[in-house]
Amino acid sequence: MTALVAESEPRPRASNWQGMVWYGLCAATFDTFISRSHPTLLSLGSVMAAPSSVLLRGGGRQLARCYPRATATAVGVARLSPLTAYRQCLQLASPKPPTWYSSRRHVHSSSLSDHGALQPRNLLQPLDTFPRRHIGPSPETAEQMLAALDPPASSLDEFVQQVLPADIISAKDLEVTTPNGSSRLHADSVHGGLGESDMIKLMQKYKKDIDASGKSYIGCGYYNTIVPPVIQRNVLENPLWYTSYTPYQAEISQGRLESLLNFQTLTADLTGLPVANASVLDEATAAAEAMTMSWATMPAHRQKKDGKSYVVSHLCHPQTIAVMQSRAEGFGIKLVVGDIMAEDFKLVKDQGDRLIGVLAQYPDTEGGIFDFQSLSDKIHEIGGTFAVATDLLALTLLKPPGEFSADIAFGSAQRFGVPMGFGGPHAAFFACADKYMRKIPGRIVGVSKDRLGNRALRLALQTREQHIRREKATSNICTAQALLANMSAFYAVYHGPEGLKAIAQRIRSLTGLLREKLCAIGYSVPIKGNTASNGAIFDTLTVELKSSAEADSLVEAALESSVYLRRINPTTVGISLDETIGVEELKDLLSVFGKTAPKGEPVDLLNISKVIPELQIPASIKRTSPYLTHPVFNSYHSETEMLRYITHLGSKDLSLAHSMIPLGSCTMKLNATTEMLPISWPEFSSMHPFTPSERVTGYQNMIEDLERQLADITGMAEVTVQPNSGAQGEFAGLRAIKMYQDAVGTPGKRNLCLIPVSAHGTNPASAAMAGMKVLSVKCDMTTGNLDLADLKAKCEKHKDQLAAIMITYPSTFGVFEEGVKEACKIVHENGGQVYMDGANLNAQIGLCSPGEIGADVCHLNLHKTFCIPHGGGGPGVGPIGVAEHLRPFLPSHPLSEHLQSRRATPNPAPPISAAPWGSASILPITFSYINMMGAKGLTHATKITILNANYILARLKPHYPILYTNAHGRCAHEFILDTRKFKATAGIEAIDIAKRLQDFGFHAPTMSWPVANTLMIEPTESESKEELDRFCDALIAIRAEIAAIEAGQQPKEGNVLKMAPHTQRDLLVTKEWDRPYSREQAAYPVPWLLEKKFWPSVTRVDDAFGDQNLFCTCGPVEEIVE
Repeated sequence: MTALVAESEPRPRASNWQGMVWYGLCAATFDTFISRSHPTLLSLGSVMAAPSSVLLRGGGRQLARCYPRATATAVGVARLSPLTAYRQCLQLASPKPPTWYSSRRHVHSSSLSDHGALQPRNLLQPLDTFPRRHIGPSPETAEQMLAALDPPASSLDEFVQQVLPADIISAKDLEVTTPNGSSRLHADSVHGGLGESDMIKLMQKYKKDIDASGKSYIGCGYYNTIVPPVIQRNVLENPLWYTSYTPYQAEISQGRLESLLNFQTLTADLTGLPVANASVLDEATAAAEAMTMSWATMPAHRQKKDGKSYVVSHLCHPQTIAVMQSRAEGFGIKLVVGDIMAEDFKLVKDQGDRLIGVLAQYPDTEGGIFDFQSLSDKIHEIGGTFAVATDLLALTLLKPPGEFSADIAFGSAQRFGVPMGFGGPHAAFFACADKYMRKIPGRIVGVSKDRLGNRALRLALQTREQHIRREKATSNICTAQALLANMSAFYAVYHGPEGLKAIAQRIRSLTGLLREKLCAIGYSVPIKGNTASNGAIFDTLTVELKSSAEADSLVEAALESSVYLRRINPTTVGISLDETIGVEELKDLLSVFGKTAPKGEPVDLLNISKVIPELQIPASIKRTSPYLTHPVFNSYHSETEMLRYITHLGSKDLSLAHSMIPLGSCTMKLNATTEMLPISWPEFSSMHPFTPSERVTGYQNMIEDLERQLADITGMAEVTVQPNSGAQGEFAGLRAIKMYQDAVGTPGKRNLCLIPVSAHGTNPASAAMAGMKVLSVKCDMTTGNLDLADLKAKCEKHKDQLAAIMITYPSTFGVFEEGVKEACKIVHENGGQVYMDGANLNAQIGLCSPGEIGADVCHLNLHKTFCIPHGGGGPGVGPIGVAEHLRPFLPSHPLSEHLQSRRATPNPAPPISAAPWGSASILPITFSYINMMGAKGLTHATKITILNANYILARLKPHYPILYTNAHGRCAHEFILDTRKFKATAGIEAIDIAKRLQDFGFHAPTMSWPVANTLMIEPTESESKEELDRFCDALIAIRAEIAAIEAGQQPKEGNVLKMAPHTQRDLLVTKEWDRPYSREQAAYPVPWLLEKKFWPSVTRVDDAFGDQNLFCTCGPVEEIVE
């Protein structure tokens, strides 16, 4: 056979040396050799030209490439044997740099072992190594991608040095503390991580020290529940549900939007209030949201009034009161806690026109149920708002808050089929009166219509959210609890109104029976309330004892039997029942109480009738109104029907199970199955967050090991995992800074936070919540860098008021800024602290760290960088890491002695979240990810995520303008595609490209942020080169469609982009096809869609119609669409 051999003369510049080789293309004989000896490789007949290369495609491999930069001095014809030609091609595919090539400071070299590739000569190497499963491109493919960059790079090390400024690259390789319990496992593998099977063994070691055999009767907002297996298997454990993103692209999100609409309907129906959102983080933060929303709806002159107060019942859950205290401080609100019913509402009346509002618990934390109608009337007479923390299950029996004139109702939906999970995650529900619609926190799903006039759902009223309102927002909620809200919605759908009522009645009847038996053996178990018939009970009893010693004996006896009771105060013990309680559990409880019974008489355990008596509810608090009348709650009560309904909704949504989701600043990476497995184990899923510390040592050890490892990765002194979202992490970190500044200086003096104009909207919202004033810092709009001159001028001007600066690194523009260390130095020299937003930490791990760069605080998004799934809009975890001097200001928790002992300071900071460790049950996901990847695997993943972004950039640069790169033409882990010019040339905007991508089976990149009418692309390390190429091919094809409009071949209106996306119904039902493009172009613009096609379920949704005709519950919507 013959082969072309290209030679080039050496060049002096290291950046170009590799691009000056023309690789030989082997012809027919070589083709035959390849096809016979390596059938997975495609023949040379499929050689195709690309803008910058000639590719041999086949089996996912590239064998030869040429570069237009090359200048051949001679082209010869040589006779080579097939084997020799094949070997030469392989050698040329991985060339070595010339001897004159040198680099800057060495960066840890990536290798096959970093990637977790099998090492057959090392018998100790696990065969189920994880990095090679998590990272998309293989080492060989990474070399091909490096060669395809513009300009090419010879190695990952050289490439990284072109991306990161030299002064921020870590001086040493990443080291991660070995977790406890792993000493007998193969943690000495070459990449530093455990194999998948060994990781499961490690998690099993932790779970052995968690006593899941006990029974919790603690209550206080957390209850045992029965998770229907059809929901556990097909929602919680189903990647179609847990790997999707927040439904901003409505056309490919109709399934979870419908489920969230069901959740809103459930909330609105049971609370008796017309407007509900799609979940907030937990009950305690919902209470804080209710307080700040009440303040925001006051007349302006009253908002500014000194001494404004918010009254909270002392019978609210204690964790709720503690979280509200942390939020009240930032807004200058005086939190008044006390008996709101005493002396004809004296506490409320005393506030006068300073009153913002009042919060009551219904039923309250001690089980009392009060008629609040008169209180509600008095609050409104004074001019305040009335908020009620309540229980959805209780509301199937009790009068809903809306019927006694409450303005706001909220609570936890946990007991609707979501395990306690040692504190979370759970969805909190939130409902309000119509007049507060535009102030409600979180996201709202609304009903609209699509291009064809069909019913379609979307996120409504988005202009009221923090990314628009910024520092004027009263809430910073971004991530909520969508996955858990969906579970609770399906729980309600599965049981229906009658099933839910039956569960509630059974709990209430068993509670009454238990009280009867306890009273019979001499215990004082009062019923608390203010109704004519002296109150009612639902699920909670309080047992009043004569002394603390008596209470000690009772609690100790219960603990010996693995029965967990609640110690309300020194002489009062609480018992809360739930749907898992039956006659046997009652016998166990009575056996415990019988040991210390005041009458000293044995309990007649056999005299517990299985015929449960019906207990009457006083008329003034009894529910008489219907609820959950929509057909969706009355149709799917068999498992067959439920399974099909869940599957039907899931089929409407695009998730990571279908294709990459390239959302900039969102990091949609693999959520590996091994990482997910432990969250369903009872030891991790069923524990109450206030379980006695000695019964959950395995849980606490795992969490503390994780916190140490996160501190290693970030370069911080300590990390807390309590914040249950990134936005809550921001608030926690800024509050720590504020407390520190007040402690070392004049309280309240340093209250200015500098924030770049490019920052995410949660940054200024969080600063405002922490009680800081916000001042913007300019950015250089030509480079995307922070304007250091403007920063220095503002720091010096406000050096006596400066509290902090918030920076995101890499920047929100997708570049590693050169001057970040200088920026930190300027702020520190003027008395400020540096807060680093960790949204982009996926580009830092192992290469640099917030601590080394100069940050005093940073937050992490475990649902981005560390593999917790996004769940369609939550859950999330937003830990914060702090420098040594800020450790005393990390959040504590009043109901966790263990955490209080770690925060042994005179005035510990109040909690950020309802539970001591936030969303604890999903922390095993991150813990497993870190320990399977190992330090080297984590570092290699960072390099690949940056490489993937730059590979896409190189492929798209000939077709689209790129908004920001560094001096080497490189981006970080994401970049901005500039689509602004197309509005003038073709009438096309970013939204049109986003919708057209749906026809190609892709979720759009982040749209119009941080720059309007642009697309921000972030691929993550988990995506293979093949998937990246498909995505690039889609965008290149779309660019050709735009070019056709620019050339006048297609009209500016009614073209394939303006009409996108296209549904099956659109293509099949439209009889007269009068569009300027074919049905085939609409549905199958590239060949690979013939084999793999995801169909949007609705055409483009009408956003304006949805906001103008807001309808946020299930109902007969035909008239609305009309």
